[in-house]
Amino acid sequence: MSARLRPSLSPIRTPTRDEAALAAIAEHVERTGIKPGERLPPERELAEQLQVSRSTVREALKRWEGLGIIEMRKGSGTYLKVPVSTASIHRPLTIDRTSDVATLLHTLEVRRALEGEAAAICARRATEEQIAEIGRRLDIMEAHHTKYGDAPEQDWEFHQSIFRATENPIFGQILATMRDAFHRFWENPLDMPDFAGRTFPYHRVMYDAIVRRDPDGARDAALTIIDMVDEDIRDADRRRTR
Repeated sequence: MSARLRPSLSPIRTPTRDEAALAAIAEHVERTGIKPGERLPPERELAEQLQVSRSTVREALKRWEGLGIIEMRKGSGTYLKVPVSTASIHRPLTIDRTSDVATLLHTLEVRRALEGEAAAICARRATEEQIAEIGRRLDIMEAHHTKYGDAPEQDWEFHQSIFRATENPIFGQILATMRDAFHRFWENPLDMPDFAGRTFPYHRVMYDAIVRRDPDGARDAALTIIDMVDEDIRDADRRRTR
């Protein structure tokens, strides 16, 4: 073998059984047109069709769950969360939680870039039906916030409707992975009363910019929201560490 070739060659690796199972399941999803939010066939059925053990299928699905591709609901089944095809490439997102506030601020920097651009694209690209759905989600969020003083889940659904309207699924996938990694820490990292409450009026400002097809206005409103959250976290952390 030529020494010049040796550094660029790697041994051929045979896929493990769970990797082969995931490839087959991805092909099934693509062929049958299963969409995000819909349920996958039961583990028993998958194991029978693939002619592997249920434990192999379970371990394979757990890998997908860890990547945020599916949700395994006890007693209900396994649900697809993001589009999957045989051409899909899935990679994990690793977030270090040993320095919570610093790490959260790092994710806000990423959110700033993503959410600002998503709002601008939405203002250019959203259909009238999608804009109506964004408005409906906003009304729900505002009503919940007025009644309870907080609306983390409703806020998330509002932003999700904007991500969907971009027609670019990568926006939602990246931000959902970041959010899932933090769970409640993402919603209210420092146990602040009415966390990010002062940002709520700017959601309406962003929506109004989307309605009038103003990408710059939508982006500015999204960035204002992120900047306010950043300020609130820094202020709360300073008070906590005095």
